[in-house]
Amino acid sequence: MLSKLSVRTTVAALAVTGLLVTVPPATAAPRGAATPSAGAVADAAPSPSAGVTVKMSPAAADDLGASRKALVDAVSAAVLARSDDAEGLSAKAAVGKLADQGRKVVVDVRTASADWARGVAYVEAPRTRHGDPEGWLYIAHRKDGQWTAGLEGDREFADHVATSPLVGRAERRDMTAYAQRKAAPEQAEPSVGTRQSVGTAAANTNGLLLPWMPDYYMTLTGGAHSHTGSTGYWSSLDFAGGNASGRVRSSREGTATSMCGAGGGWTRVIHPGGFSTDYYHMFNTTYYNGTSIGRSALLGTIGTDTCAGGAATGAHVHWSLRTYDANYNGQYTWLNGRTIGGWLWSNGSGQYSGCATRLGVTACPGTAIYNRTG
Repeated sequence: MLSKLSVRTTVAALAVTGLLVTVPPATAAPRGAATPSAGAVADAAPSPSAGVTVKMSPAAADDLGASRKALVDAVSAAVLARSDDAEGLSAKAAVGKLADQGRKVVVDVRTASADWARGVAYVEAPRTRHGDPEGWLYIAHRKDGQWTAGLEGDREFADHVATSPLVGRAERRDMTAYAQRKAAPEQAEPSVGTRQSVGTAAANTNGLLLPWMPDYYMTLTGGAHSHTGSTGYWSSLDFAGGNASGRVRSSREGTATSMCGAGGGWTRVIHPGGFSTDYYHMFNTTYYNGTSIGRSALLGTIGTDTCAGGAATGAHVHWSLRTYDANYNGQYTWLNGRTIGGWLWSNGSGQYSGCATRLGVTACPGTAIYNRTG
């Protein structure tokens, strides 16, 4: 899948006294477009990071020095170009619209060197309904004084994965595994909300488990629904209770990142077989930062955390299935007709009402469901 825009941001180097001081503004250009000169940038729209919440450790700030504001501008522009809720708006208008809804745009710089930086960026979900935020891993590189930021799915992100010293060997292996393997043609994705027959061949998910220990159970509290709770592929399931002590675990081995930072309840795991998974609303989370983990690694405990927006009326885990394709693009994808945890999942007549079948047994919302490996 291709991103809407690939963002290249150019900002003249200035002496910076803080993370959010005014610098020459940045612009977003379509993939392949010529990068504007510093003079042209100076006459463009206001800085895209104005009003953006920045998280940055003192160590990263020291490593970046005076270039850190230009980095934040580059990442902010990339995020606003990719966000569905910012589509068609200027950076200032997009941040203002989100702020009016009580939502933040967050750029988290996790690790940095003089010419490289990486981290997480996200747009908070509305806090008036159950749903997930939009979030991306990013890697940025500075060359000839200019920062180029790539979010998951951008050509620049793929290039940076291959060359950045901030990407570890295990993480690079997980990110590139699907692109490098010779895979059978994927089953075509249906239209959003389409109800497929459960009798069709189940799409291969490479042995993904449900988000707790095998042979234990949780209660299905929400069948297939979109990760936002409104539009998009019905990619998500909600689980609570059961005899797994509420402990949320990785559906398969891979590379884990705590999207909200330490203590936040949102974790993403990139698996080597072409999928990634999201886990939200947890508490007592284990902090991961591009960390290699095994299958059923402990991520946290079911909870009501809304570190990046959304809402939760009771302790549960909001689990979402995502693809992770040859372009390193993560997208929420359909559950209908796929086998997860030994159960074949199907859409219901409406969101949250879908069920699962296994060995002639049907489990719908309100049913305890065991996590099976085969």
